[in-house]
Amino acid sequence: MNEHVHIHAEENDLAEAQRIADEAEGGTRHIKKGAGTWLVPGLAALWSIFQLLLPSFILLDSTIVRSIHLTFAIVLVFLTHPMIKKPRGGKLMAYLGARDRITILDYITAILAGAAAFYIAFELFLYQINPEFQSIVSRQGVPINRDLIFGVLLTILLLEAARRSLGPALAIVAFVFILYSFMAAKMPLALSFKSVSLTKYISKMTISTEGIYGIPLYVSANIVFLFVLFGALLEKAGAGQYFVDLAFSLMGRFRGGPAKAAVLASGLTGMVSGSSIANTVTTGTFTIPLMKKVGYPDYKAGAVEVAVSTNGQLMPPIMGAAAFIIAETVNIPYIEVIKAAFIPAVISYIALLYIVHLEASKLGIMGMPKEELPRFFPTLLGGLHFIIPVVFLVVELVVFRHTPNLAAFRAILALMVIIPLENLWMAYRSDEGLKAGWKAALHKALRQIWDALVSGGKNMMGIGVAVAAAGIIVGVVTFGLGGIITEAIEFLAGGRFFLILIITAISSLILGMGLPTTATYIVMAALTAPVIVELGANNGVFFPLIAAHLFVFFFGILADDTPPVGLAAFAAAAIAKSDPIKTGVQGFSYDIRTAILPFIFMFNTDLLLYQVKKPSYAIWVFLTAMMAMFAFAALTQGYLRTKLRWWEYLVLLGVSFGLLMPHLISEWLIIPFMPAHPFTQGRGPTILIGAIALLCFALLYLQQFLRGGGKTAVRV
Repeated sequence: MNEHVHIHAEENDLAEAQRIADEAEGGTRHIKKGAGTWLVPGLAALWSIFQLLLPSFILLDSTIVRSIHLTFAIVLVFLTHPMIKKPRGGKLMAYLGARDRITILDYITAILAGAAAFYIAFELFLYQINPEFQSIVSRQGVPINRDLIFGVLLTILLLEAARRSLGPALAIVAFVFILYSFMAAKMPLALSFKSVSLTKYISKMTISTEGIYGIPLYVSANIVFLFVLFGALLEKAGAGQYFVDLAFSLMGRFRGGPAKAAVLASGLTGMVSGSSIANTVTTGTFTIPLMKKVGYPDYKAGAVEVAVSTNGQLMPPIMGAAAFIIAETVNIPYIEVIKAAFIPAVISYIALLYIVHLEASKLGIMGMPKEELPRFFPTLLGGLHFIIPVVFLVVELVVFRHTPNLAAFRAILALMVIIPLENLWMAYRSDEGLKAGWKAALHKALRQIWDALVSGGKNMMGIGVAVAAAGIIVGVVTFGLGGIITEAIEFLAGGRFFLILIITAISSLILGMGLPTTATYIVMAALTAPVIVELGANNGVFFPLIAAHLFVFFFGILADDTPPVGLAAFAAAAIAKSDPIKTGVQGFSYDIRTAILPFIFMFNTDLLLYQVKKPSYAIWVFLTAMMAMFAFAALTQGYLRTKLRWWEYLVLLGVSFGLLMPHLISEWLIIPFMPAHPFTQGRGPTILIGAIALLCFALLYLQQFLRGGGKTAVRV
């Protein structure tokens, strides 16, 4: 009886975690009756098919594509999210908050929102059919009444869609910016600029590509969707379970094995997922119970999963939707974004692997018995078809340098071929044989592909609305607010550029509590990234533009596990049966190493491989940065081989600083210029400082080894 109750409770916990993930990605409505049961999945799948046809089969004007993309997104949001999330009583409130059906009011709102979003595409279609038609192409800057009506309608309904799907934060921020633009002339002198008229607002925001239909929506429509769909296909085909099994076969038997497996599995899933919440539920369902089983406290088990899943958005090649917007905004190839983010992302993950190792050592946690784990080579070979498309995607991006949308499109086609073949192979190996089971195998394959198409559309609707709403903020900044923001931040920071970075980091964390990573990045990049570069230059410090954008990106990601809101922490806590705030705080403590990295690479651009041309020096940068993260991880955990003494904290702090910022130390010590060598790339003094720091780290490790009697304190 007790066992039955325990199993039932676990099922409820997993269902709660899945509910959090589903609502974050696919809407809060669970439609059980009416046309919505087929309309929502039908629209989501149709959207996926439309996006799939774009790279090779449909040639459309870029603005038309953005308009259609937003139309699908905003219609799906109104169909899947009720006006009120938690009705408190009364027939009206119950009607507005209905979660099991789509109401007439929601149908009307969805139709109006879709018409407003599709308006610019309709006008351009008419112009292409009849060039004599007086479309918006011929009246830029002088909108007619029809433009104004549809523009105002789109603005209002887009803010409402953002409120329903993302919470009130983005809608409120965007509304404040709109209000500010209309009342700017009445503001105090230091905060004022020429007020915007309704005509000017509509011209920029809703019938041009500088506001709602700007670069963020372009990237979402042309690139991000295909990568999200690729991840959905992998997930529906069973890649999530495969990555977990593979990780356990590699790491499960070592000390703290389930936690190390969670890090590896979430890293693999994060490469193609781009969503910290989905990553938490996908891998956490398996890893968190096993972490608790071997001895991790519930909140620490949840926190490990939160930390690794949050960091999953840093992992190339997808890195979340924001990475593609970075490439377009900074005007560099996407491969350059991957190159810049590679070392910080990888060393951050390796350092987390080391942190859970130290936690296991402190708690005395051993690994899992070998007989309880899957065997590595059979597991690897059994899911090789999941790795092939990922490798194919990376090769398309890195080796052949194809555009991200073309690379993702080809990887999706490859995966759509692999899924039926894999199902036919499984039928062939079954007891019934291929002759008896081929119909069932093909039916299963088609079902997996259909589910992925639906999932791709549902997962993208929030992103589509977020980037469009964030486009309003970007547009208002270009009205004249940008210069005021620069002056305000400079005044607050007193001209100290390090304080500017702190203000930006805190703002990103606070804003990110209520916004998805992509929207946080778009808003903060528009407000602060140019300011960081400009004010740094004014203070004699050169910050590459890519560094400023990655700085904002990193802190937008960290907001996913920042209490009190972090949804990833709530999802993990539901599985771990732990306190979500305590889980989030512990997860953020694990992520401190990720929080310091943006500050470091702003002042040490070698970590971004900026102007690093020698492979030998790039390897040196990677290795020293990784050792610095190990030292910093030991510092934050108070443990290396044994518990740290007070002076060992100081040594580890010095080692971390010496390895991450060697050029500053060399400048302070005025080390004479060393003879140039191809390996050093003219950075001889910094390499000398790094070598000394490595030696200090090795001596400290040896000292702890001897202090522990030479016994192996940990199993690695």
